[in-house]
Amino acid sequence: MQSCLTELYGLDIDHCVEDFLITDRALARCLGGAQRQCDEELLIVEDDDAAEVSLFLEQDLVDRLERDNPVTALSHRNLADFLVAFEGVSHFTYFAFKASRDECVSRIELELQAEVDKFIAAAMLLSRQYDRLPEGLHNWLFAAPRLHADLSVEEAERYDRANRYAARYCRRLWPRLLADGSGDELRREIRRFYRWSQARKIGHIEAG
Repeated sequence: MQSCLTELYGLDIDHCVEDFLITDRALARCLGGAQRQCDEELLIVEDDDAAEVSLFLEQDLVDRLERDNPVTALSHRNLADFLVAFEGVSHFTYFAFKASRDECVSRIELELQAEVDKFIAAAMLLSRQYDRLPEGLHNWLFAAPRLHADLSVEEAERYDRANRYAARYCRRLWPRLLADGSGDELRREIRRFYRWSQARKIGHIEAG
């Protein structure tokens, strides 16, 4: 999944997500995460000049993906698990990319980019595996997001805002995905977007 992102966006990242992956929920709790019943969470502890990072993916989730690999065959059976795991890998990759450039990243920026990443990756995989794109893909990912019931108001608002911005941006990408798949024009657009600041990304979406 990380290779998919680095190839898609032309990234050169020194850190491999597997080296930071934990699948033990008890360990994740000891590190300050997994306080709610979720299967994915990026754990970050920062000080002045360094960050300690772990990506938690529930072991059962990893086992299911190993048995039914979405990179080989993405379908209704493994789509939900793929999206959960890919979100975590997206968070880690984007944080590592920003850190390598000594740039700060906000939580909403992580969520916004992850929503875009999931849409593009799913579209690319489906197009490659089945030679077509399902018409309902955008609705599947954005029409009715399900949020954890125990999210705080601030967290729920952040996820909702990221979803709405990503939905608008990915709706604009859809004709290009249909026209040229992973062609040069689409690649240039999403690589620029990936490298922009949060303010520039949101301004670009609102201007469209």
